[in-house]
Amino acid sequence: MGNSAVPDLKQQLQQLVACPSVSATDPKLDMGNRGVVELLAAWLETLGFSVELMPLPGQPDKVNMIATLGKGDGGLVLAGHTDTVPYDEGRWQTDPFELRERDNRFYGLGSTDMKGFFPIAIEAAKSFVNKPLQQPLIILATADEETSMAGARALVKAGRPRARYAVVGEPTGLKPIRMHKGVMMEAVRITGRSGHSSDPSLGASALEAMHRAISELLALRGEWQQRYRNPGFAVPVPTVNLGCIHGGDNPNRICGYTELQFDVRPLPGMPLADLRAELDKRLHECIQDEKIQLEYAPLFLGTEAFEQDAGSQLVKVAEALTGHSAESVAFGTEAPYFKSMGIDTIVLGPGDIDQAHQPDEYLGQERIAPMVEILRGLIAKFCL
Repeated sequence: MGNSAVPDLKQQLQQLVACPSVSATDPKLDMGNRGVVELLAAWLETLGFSVELMPLPGQPDKVNMIATLGKGDGGLVLAGHTDTVPYDEGRWQTDPFELRERDNRFYGLGSTDMKGFFPIAIEAAKSFVNKPLQQPLIILATADEETSMAGARALVKAGRPRARYAVVGEPTGLKPIRMHKGVMMEAVRITGRSGHSSDPSLGASALEAMHRAISELLALRGEWQQRYRNPGFAVPVPTVNLGCIHGGDNPNRICGYTELQFDVRPLPGMPLADLRAELDKRLHECIQDEKIQLEYAPLFLGTEAFEQDAGSQLVKVAEALTGHSAESVAFGTEAPYFKSMGIDTIVLGPGDIDQAHQPDEYLGQERIAPMVEILRGLIAKFCL
């Protein structure tokens, strides 16, 4: 179980960045993450972790990894996703898959979001490989966080891991995060009857019906913002954004079909299933016309809002180790999936979210040693 066979932190990051693992809704851009997970598995096995690879059903190239040091249920999970977003080749100054070091920064796709977390977690774990752990230390890597959250969903379905505490290492600038909003992206599709505009009785306007549907959505948004409020967020109310609309084909034809896509960012305490039931009911009620068909459907499954109780021991320990009070963020993570399995969870990582999904993404080197120390403190507290 010598550490010597494991590359150093920079070499690990170099190899992880060099292994493309883009996940995208466009099948032409979408890739697996198996290469990344196999690198992590090899290093962790060398350190004495027992490693399990869990391919997603029907997708052998997309794999979750659970690496465990020590025995038993309980313990601490250090969790991250291994996929990256696609990149805009023309806007990167250097090859996104080649780790470059300049200005005390590591540049590369995924350096912040979030391949950089894994070498840091491994560095922290090295201090504990020869110590008798009372509770297991688990390093967890997931697939497809950037698109479908399929990796996290598969873990929930399997009821794994069985742990007491989890840290999701997304970029939070070394501050503990205990809340974030959820996200839903939805579509309303209205089919009417086209016809010549000179005689409205010949058709049924999908656009006019959509006008009623939009009015209903905006009314519901107002009601939700009256009903739900959380001062812990920069935007303290749930939001509904009408994102894009397409319909009709000519000014002199009655519009036969139109589609609206919108997103909802719910606060903790607003389960997606309840919101969707309310949307479905209200949208169908506002259009009572036998010539008009309305279909309402999610564009993807969505991610629940997340909240970890401020009094949780995990939050208190993370606040003490970082010197920061736990806060909220506007972006979504895999935290609600761990929370749904009864695991106390926080989001805490070294990078900045401003760097994520950007050309010339980088991880500031000054963040690395403090993050290693924070993780060592958490492992010592929850595993020894």
